Amino acid sequence: MSADFMYAPEVERLDRAGLKRLQLERLKALLAHAYANVPHYRAAFDAAGVKPDDLRHLEDLARFPFTVKADLRDNYPFGLFAVPREQVLRIHASSGTTGRPTVVGYTQGDLDTWAELMARTLASTGVRPGDVVHNAYGYGLFTGGLGFHYGAERLKCSVVPMSGGNTEKQITLIQDFGARVLTATPSYALNIAEVAEGMGVDLAESTLRVGAFGAEPWSETMRAELDRRLGIRACDTYGLSEIMGPGVAAECTHRVGLHGWEDHFLFEIVDPDTLEPRPMGAAGELVITTLTKQALPMVRYRTRDITRLTDEPCACGRTHMRIMRVTGRNDDMMIIRGVNVYPSQIEAALVGFPGVAPHYLLTLTRQGSLDHLTVEVEAADGRDEDDRAHLARQVRHHLKSLVGITCELIVRLPGELPRSEGKAVRVRDLRKETE
Repeated sequence: MSADFMYAPEVERLDRAGLKRLQLERLKALLAHAYANVPHYRAAFDAAGVKPDDLRHLEDLARFPFTVKADLRDNYPFGLFAVPREQVLRIHASSGTTGRPTVVGYTQGDLDTWAELMARTLASTGVRPGDVVHNAYGYGLFTGGLGFHYGAERLKCSVVPMSGGNTEKQITLIQDFGARVLTATPSYALNIAEVAEGMGVDLAESTLRVGAFGAEPWSETMRAELDRRLGIRACDTYGLSEIMGPGVAAECTHRVGLHGWEDHFLFEIVDPDTLEPRPMGAAGELVITTLTKQALPMVRYRTRDITRLTDEPCACGRTHMRIMRVTGRNDDMMIIRGVNVYPSQIEAALVGFPGVAPHYLLTLTRQGSLDHLTVEVEAADGRDEDDRAHLARQVRHHLKSLVGITCELIVRLPGELPRSEGKAVRVRDLRKETE
């Protein structure tokens, strides 16, 4: 099969006019479904002075109110469901570590759609029917594990449902089962590579060829590190539980933006401060409306992810607009002594720096009226205290010159920073504790 194999070529090559007609038809039905069956949407539409029938063109969606994560928490657990609870066959939820979890549900139709879109997502990244897919995403309430699992099965792959953890066994099974595909968060994929090297295993010489990664922002420098250490083509995937889970968008093998599946989702970019629409190609906050969700329709959901859209043609032939790499979340942005910075910018500066391993931890504290950032990294090899202090000065200067921030820099010994078995915890915000 060619590198540009498509799971659903008839819709992935649909022209822009055809896509817009399909989106308008589905959007009208979605708004009517939400208004008729979800009290929250009925009240929100009425307060904004709009009804589903007011939508005659796609541009009319800008008159409808946004949905935010707090709306899910305020309607916990099932208040946003648009079908009777008995028709909901699967329930996922966030961890809820900072309050009530966000709960999402799926009808049988939703589960079928999700599996189809995940099959399309995996095919886009280079996965093929018959491949052995080693799935190291976490199973359970998190949508990653089961999302990739059922998508790979729909694509007729052989799935190894490993989940996270037990890393040495993961490496053994990748070798023994001849896995061609690794699915995981990029931080855990890096952990797998590191543990393999400690075992004397060179996964770059294994059968692995494709990495389908997501669930957390990651930089191009991290991609290059994963490509090199695992011998793969690492591709980005995008999704969020409130919208569906993984499978909202995916890179193709050309890796120049993630194709958003526009037959099921409508994408907007707005200014995160004014909430006004931004033109094609301009950076801003991604807003998504589901077009086919039955159990949990989402109207103009503010993702908080900062990115931009492009409808320029892709060499693969897919016509769906692309979401360019997410640079961060607007609620993750740090302001360090007047400088706005995202964790992904710091990662891009750290990964690949000579003498530094690709593991880091950012700690925010408050010193007087100013925010203070401490960056902890690991040395790539064992070195004495004086050598680590010298390396810390080099990295601190590098961050100042490249990112523009002044921070405290600590270089740890190899293995001292925590490793990820799922979504990496890159930032500890202790500002309230240090005020």
